[in-house]
Amino acid sequence: MHIRKFSDVFCIKIYKGLRIWFFFCTFAADLNFIPMSESKYESKITSSPCSAQQIYRVLSDMRSLERVKDLIPQDKIQEMEIEQDRVRFKVDGLAQKITLAIVDRIENDTVKFGVEGIPMNANLWIQLKEAGVADTRIKLTIKADIPMMFKFMVEKKLQQGLDQAADMLAQFPYAQWN
Repeated sequence: MHIRKFSDVFCIKIYKGLRIWFFFCTFAADLNFIPMSESKYESKITSSPCSAQQIYRVLSDMRSLERVKDLIPQDKIQEMEIEQDRVRFKVDGLAQKITLAIVDRIENDTVKFGVEGIPMNANLWIQLKEAGVADTRIKLTIKADIPMMFKFMVEKKLQQGLDQAADMLAQFPYAQWN
């Protein structure tokens, strides 16, 4: 898949998901009495023609985003600051900056991200498993506190977003980036 097309589609899907997610987070923070439910969502397992090492090298260093930073729609994601272990950005329509930080790494196996700047706990794991030569399986997992009154409204969207992100990560041209 062409990197620009991949980036545009990926950024739009991430943007839409962030807007919905942060709306619920902000609303829940304003209403402190809303009970939260710890929820876990797992993507379908996808297959990439790249090695786990190639994929890990790109995903475990947030500075890889510098290569596609100019492709991210500036009207949706602004003020992006990229470091090795974190990326900070402002989402259109939200007041605070959001930080996506790498909180744990297992070489060629797992990259775990935490989200800061939202009023609830959320983590994302990207798991890699080599099934053979040029065949790495990818699975994404999100564990998050979701307001119980919104859980039924976001479950389907979160699951769809995870599955789409897993599909896109499987198609990404990691070998060209190493």
